[in-house]
Amino acid sequence: MSLGIFNVPTPVNEPVKGFAPGSPERASLQAKLKEMAGQRLEIPLIIGGKEVRTGKLARAVMPHAHGHVLADVHLGGEAEARRAVAAAGEAKAAWAALPWEERVAIFLRAAELLAGPWRDTLNAATMLGQSKTCHQAEIDSACELVDFYRFNAAFYRQILAEQPQSAPGMWNRLEHRPLEGFVFAVTPFNFTSIAGNLPTSPALVGNTVVWKPASTALLSGYYLMKLWEAAGLPPGVINFLPGSGAAIGNPVLASRDLAGIHFTGSTGVFNGMWRTVGQNLEGYKAYPRLVGETGGKDFIFAHPSADPAALVTAIVRGAFEYQGQKCSAASRVYVPDNLWAKIKDALVAQVESIKMGDVQDFSNFMGAVIDAGSFKDQKEAIEEAQASPAAEVLAGGACDDSQGYFVRPTLILAKDPAFRTLSVELFGPVLTLFVYDEARWEETLDLVDATSPYALTGAVFCQDRLALQTCFARLRNAAGNFYINDKPTGAVVGQQPFGGARMSGTNDKAGSLLNLMRWISPRAIKETFVPPTEYRYPFMG
Repeated sequence: MSLGIFNVPTPVNEPVKGFAPGSPERASLQAKLKEMAGQRLEIPLIIGGKEVRTGKLARAVMPHAHGHVLADVHLGGEAEARRAVAAAGEAKAAWAALPWEERVAIFLRAAELLAGPWRDTLNAATMLGQSKTCHQAEIDSACELVDFYRFNAAFYRQILAEQPQSAPGMWNRLEHRPLEGFVFAVTPFNFTSIAGNLPTSPALVGNTVVWKPASTALLSGYYLMKLWEAAGLPPGVINFLPGSGAAIGNPVLASRDLAGIHFTGSTGVFNGMWRTVGQNLEGYKAYPRLVGETGGKDFIFAHPSADPAALVTAIVRGAFEYQGQKCSAASRVYVPDNLWAKIKDALVAQVESIKMGDVQDFSNFMGAVIDAGSFKDQKEAIEEAQASPAAEVLAGGACDDSQGYFVRPTLILAKDPAFRTLSVELFGPVLTLFVYDEARWEETLDLVDATSPYALTGAVFCQDRLALQTCFARLRNAAGNFYINDKPTGAVVGQQPFGGARMSGTNDKAGSLLNLMRWISPRAIKETFVPPTEYRYPFMG
């Protein structure tokens, strides 16, 4: 056992590489892209540290070239799910008993590997398998994930140091135990950093994990498992289990030892999991912790005093980076009529100028949407707007899935504030804008607050400080991450803890100690040095 109260390295956000023409990082990443695009992997399940091949295969393809197969992936079912639960149980005692600094060291090593020799591999896997540009991959699969590992280590040390006071004659201590059982991590396609954080944040504090990655992000998911193994993660601590939601989820949620769920995905899926857990409560050893980040219909509200140029840039970047497939992406905008005439032409021109295509071409701003289902949703929403007298398509509107799942960035002008695309999450490059009477800006705040059931991110553009305070107060519950004169995307670990409420999730704030505390079960310990030997109190004399 180690003897010492150790500090961890002070975390600093990982610098973002620029990939400018002629730069060494550009040449290195392009070489890795060429290498990985020329491979066709066979990806197994990894349970208890062992590769498992079921023979039931799915293909991992490039969304921007869906005929190009990157990997054949073995899928798990009920038997593999039960085996993963058992493996997590077998690994639990040794992992939880490992000194905290030894667990931390594994993930600090993972951070250094990812910042260095593994950087190109995870970035290239994310670009090819999830159709991210080099910049979007870099800020996600490299920088944000490195930040999670470094900052979570510091947050954990901070939690462990949180101790109660002791009165004379006694010693009070607080033990920060892992949960009793295993954690089920369910991760999305859109951020490799989320896929890399949801299983590891519970593991860091001593839990073992059954991990179901998104079926459309299996290439990067596999390389995450290999990264953790390279960093020294013991077998069975995290078990990699590709498969359908029902085939994996049903037996996992039925396990008596389910201690928690760490989820990012759709509101509907999370609601279904919550119902299942509720129906199974009597069968669990303890109440499972449910942590979820779900849907969003993120807004930009422009006050009549907003800066026009800054507003246009925020709309374009906030709505169309990574094809609008960020949980935080702007998908509805409210603009006063006094500003609309000033920004309309510039906004339409910038949206129309966006270059999209294969992400291996570094001149492209956008790639493809993730799969055929997403393509269908975007196409139907655009066609609905084109056919409706209550809306007008101002820019974009073209869709083509012949080579890849390409949807042009689309700007819809809604004439009715209740138009469907102002309230329904589309999770793609379709932005709906409503122009309001500048004299009714305060009333419009009520529209912003009430139109959507979600409350994830939102932005207000306003130069009038008094008006800004009104917006701040009236929209207090409309967004868990609130931006002033900035786009509603781009939360940074350690700077803007991320999460929303209402139908956007449990708001447990990834990128802060608040999230880690959900995977800990404290035990208060009181030791009395000289206990009393007489039951009678002085007042009884």
